[in-house]
Amino acid sequence: MSDYIKVPHLIEERSFEIITEELGDKTFPEDIAKIVKRVIHTTADFQYAEILVVSEDAINSAKKAIKSGGHIVTDTKMAMSGINKKKLSEYGGEVHCFISDEDVAKTAKEKGTTRAMAAMEKAIKDEKNKIFVIGNAPTALFKLKQFIEEGKVKPDLVVGVPVGFVGAAESKEEFEKLNVPYIVTRGRKGGSTVAAAIVNAILYML
Repeated sequence: MSDYIKVPHLIEERSFEIITEELGDKTFPEDIAKIVKRVIHTTADFQYAEILVVSEDAINSAKKAIKSGGHIVTDTKMAMSGINKKKLSEYGGEVHCFISDEDVAKTAKEKGTTRAMAAMEKAIKDEKNKIFVIGNAPTALFKLKQFIEEGKVKPDLVVGVPVGFVGAAESKEEFEKLNVPYIVTRGRKGGSTVAAAIVNAILYML
């Protein structure tokens, strides 16, 4: 253990070695494997190897969006804080979370909706917002789905991993029916840390 304390990066290296060993015969395409392993590293939960779903060309679409300076929108400040903003800024991108904005709170109150839904309404107004990252609020994912179906926004990637017992699983199932690049988790599991881990895995590929 003393060597790990002296050189902290060895902990992460060894962690990924253990994850690879414990995954055993279960393999993925290289880029998807990087996402799966980073999520497992974040959660210590190997079930993500079974429930993480990556749509065709989702990773390439996200890479192009980031390289072109596209911005990322999250539904929580926790997800925003977990994303490697320094790496993103190398390509001119920024991370935004509108959940606490006064105008979002006002819109939510006036329309009788959640702040998460109102935040998505604000987010789609800026064409620079290319990647939408939902780790907590199913209502945000449902609202984003509505905007996509109405032709008001066409994301380069949607990370849909809300966690919970009410609406979480259903909101992710709906996204698998849409013609947009997505990365989702099936079922109840997910969360802001999972959402950030997925984005970081893609950033570290660049």
